[in-house]
Amino acid sequence: MAEEHSNQRSQTFNGERTNRPSRKPRGDGERRGRRQGGRRQGGRRRVDYLAVNHIDYVDYKDTELLQRFIADNGKILPRRITGTSSKNQRKIATAIKRARIMALLPFVANN
Repeated sequence: MAEEHSNQRSQTFNGERTNRPSRKPRGDGERRGRRQGGRRQGGRRRVDYLAVNHIDYVDYKDTELLQRFIADNGKILPRRITGTSSKNQRKIATAIKRARIMALLPFVANN
């Protein structure tokens, strides 16, 4: 009886026979190990600092504002970290680059 069971073959969708038992396709959108949409666990929605405070022009001389968007090592933080819109992110990047050229902000960290 056990020999008969091990010799059974299952048929695939295209008609070929295989030794593997057939598995049920998951068509209900269920995935293993992944969350479907939504925010990260424990995280909260980030807001655009410039839009909330009604800042239309990002001045390269305002280093206190620009420091918020620079990491400790001197890199410009990405949008997904800061929560700024793409339009405002471009303004910030331009202002930071101008401030670096004018030696108001460092290119790299002082380690």
